[in-house]
Amino acid sequence: MRIRSIASILACAVMATGLHAQSVKGDYPIRPVPFTQVHFNDGFWAPKMEVNASVTIPYTLQKCRETGRIDNFLKAAGKMPVGKITEYPFDDTDLYKLIEGASYSLQTKPDPALDKTLDTLIAIIGDAQEPDGYLYTFRTMKPDTLHPWISPKRWENDPDLSHELYNSGHLFEAAVAHYLATGKKSFLDIAIKNADLLVKDFGPGKAAYFPGHQVVEMGLARMYRVTGKKEYLDLAKFFLDIRGNGRIRGAEYSQSHKMVTDQHEAVGHAVRAAYMYTGMADVAALTGNKAYIRAINDIWQDVVEHKLYLTGGIGATGNGEAFGAAYQLPNMSAYAETCASIANVYWNSRMFLMNGDARYIDVLERILYNGLLSGVSLSGDRFFYPNPLASMGQHQRSAWFGCACCISNMTRFMPSIPGYVYAQRDNHLYVNLYVASASQIDMPAGKLSVGQETEYPWKGKVVLKVDPDKKSAFTIHLRIPGWARQEAVPGSLYQFLDQERKPVNIRLNGKPVKYLMEKGYAVISRSWSKGDKLELELPMEIEKVLANQKVKDDLNRFALQRGPLVYCLEGADNLDSAVNNIMVDRQADFVSGYEPGLLNGVMVLTAKGISTKRQLNSEALLKTAQTVKAIPYYSWNNRGAGEMQVWIPYNESSVRPKPSPTIASKSKVSSSQSNPRMLRGLNDQYEPADAQDHNSVYLHWWPKQNTLEWVQYDFDQDYMVSESKVYWFDDAPFGGCRIPTYYKIYYLEKGRWVPVEVIASDAISKDRYNMVRFKPVLTRALRLEVQLPEEHSAGIHEWIVQ
Repeated sequence: MRIRSIASILACAVMATGLHAQSVKGDYPIRPVPFTQVHFNDGFWAPKMEVNASVTIPYTLQKCRETGRIDNFLKAAGKMPVGKITEYPFDDTDLYKLIEGASYSLQTKPDPALDKTLDTLIAIIGDAQEPDGYLYTFRTMKPDTLHPWISPKRWENDPDLSHELYNSGHLFEAAVAHYLATGKKSFLDIAIKNADLLVKDFGPGKAAYFPGHQVVEMGLARMYRVTGKKEYLDLAKFFLDIRGNGRIRGAEYSQSHKMVTDQHEAVGHAVRAAYMYTGMADVAALTGNKAYIRAINDIWQDVVEHKLYLTGGIGATGNGEAFGAAYQLPNMSAYAETCASIANVYWNSRMFLMNGDARYIDVLERILYNGLLSGVSLSGDRFFYPNPLASMGQHQRSAWFGCACCISNMTRFMPSIPGYVYAQRDNHLYVNLYVASASQIDMPAGKLSVGQETEYPWKGKVVLKVDPDKKSAFTIHLRIPGWARQEAVPGSLYQFLDQERKPVNIRLNGKPVKYLMEKGYAVISRSWSKGDKLELELPMEIEKVLANQKVKDDLNRFALQRGPLVYCLEGADNLDSAVNNIMVDRQADFVSGYEPGLLNGVMVLTAKGISTKRQLNSEALLKTAQTVKAIPYYSWNNRGAGEMQVWIPYNESSVRPKPSPTIASKSKVSSSQSNPRMLRGLNDQYEPADAQDHNSVYLHWWPKQNTLEWVQYDFDQDYMVSESKVYWFDDAPFGGCRIPTYYKIYYLEKGRWVPVEVIASDAISKDRYNMVRFKPVLTRALRLEVQLPEEHSAGIHEWIVQ
């Protein structure tokens, strides 16, 4: 397949297909250099992109077949009996995102077999489209019972769950990607037919529904750029402007509680939000809407000052997959969804294209190397949905999710990463990311070849070879990352312990060069000649990061960062496979060393530290000196489940010592709930902060209701026991668990369960231990029988036996 630039494809499209791309007026002042013109040959990203092409894309396609996602389209086309359908009405988008990612991959790695597969899938999708352009398999297949998220009539129930317009948005994104990759109009024609239907049905005086889950705004803007149909841009703006305008009841969850121009804080579902902010940026760039720009500027500032994880993740809570309050950044229960990281890259990329400020690329780079990359395993076939910053072993990568949005999102994103390296405005070239690569760039001054030689992110030296076809005057903007200027993250949320700024050396053809610093870039303007060579030396210091004192979960802790990479401690590398009990002095010296045989080759950090342990009947800690080893955060959980910690305690008040053994902790746990990870939570000796503490492992029976359930301890020997303490899990008002209706305690005697003789007991209540004191019994096992509430489930944080 012959690779063509976006500009040449659009030119051909205008002549051959009647598309009017030349009618598009206005856009971002800065344009990204297309990823098809940037070819990686490094040892970090190129292998990961190859894994995506050779493993993740085929694997996702196989799963789409196995799980019935492709069958949904065949059923909608009347080519299969309906029977059992898949779980979510947005499952169609997994196929769209797969095609988008495969299309990007084709542009960087031609594959005739994959190209043919896409033709087959697109034909299947086309057959499922209704004559007027409607494309939504969950309705078109006419199941016996409509999914509960779907209204009997089109569009009516889109806020917040039907995802009809969300599906259209991903259809548009994928169709444009396929068209630009192949020059074929087959998928684009399907998308145009659907987009024309939206224009017909929505707008002033027509259907007045906004998308419950945003993305169609981005898709319509992209369709407008390719087709020149202004109706698409107008509709994108309509969908934004109708949001929160009072005619339809809205909610913070879907950012519909206020008009978008009146929103100045990041709230609600993090993926929906970041997609909306990206769509607002697109529409603002294309229309010049200043009110949109003011709103997203304020929202961006709110995120970086109050709601951004050190890894670049957004979305603190699983309740609504949402942003939390300011400084609410829990680690073990961090949601930080992979999709939200991808959406955050899109948003920050647009903010840069609009403003030309390196701080947006600083955030984008942080996401890429940390909270986004952690979403997929090194093998390419295991995935994270949330990306926590601490674990007690309850987190494990999954082979698939019923809600597979993060998996298909990774397939479409990975091949596009080269498109974030360079950008240009007139005769200004922005060098945003440092990756060993070869690129061809068309500047107004002439054609330009740019090569990068570097071992980034492991080493800070970058050699930029600048080869214009002829001697030309233009300006190069070299990003000096915030971390190289002792700025951990834009804003006051995080700072480096060491505030001394290290020198950044820039040389031109072996000699120091004069430059101006502007918006985070070293700006060099001159007449460039073939063979010119810029050398950049970034200080790869090991930095200790401190969080704002208002982030209570990070008090008396530091995190480690080297270059763009955030580090973590993982059990596999440390004494007794434990890290939550580790304490390291704030002034400890860490050293770095590259280990080529570990996790496909990583730079590790080591220092002297202490592991802590409780003693029986004593408040004093047992402390053991040990070497503490840290690995890049993105690489954790590739060796199985285990303990992990990003934020390392530096004093005893924050460390979690390894508890001394108890009757309960030495017991074998069993239950009517068979999930082994949940069972570990029952006796892990974690002290919950409250009944709905999500930071720990806990056991629950959701979605069961009004049933009799049980948990059981089998002791390692006979014990005389006389007391039980239970801390219930209750996530009211939003979750599905409440304290139980009642519970009973039994002990094992001669092979049968006998109820204990209660002496005293607490009333069943939450946010504290419920104690039952009973007549002492000699036994090898104890059991709780738990009656779930009539309309709720129940759960247990911890069960103590004495």
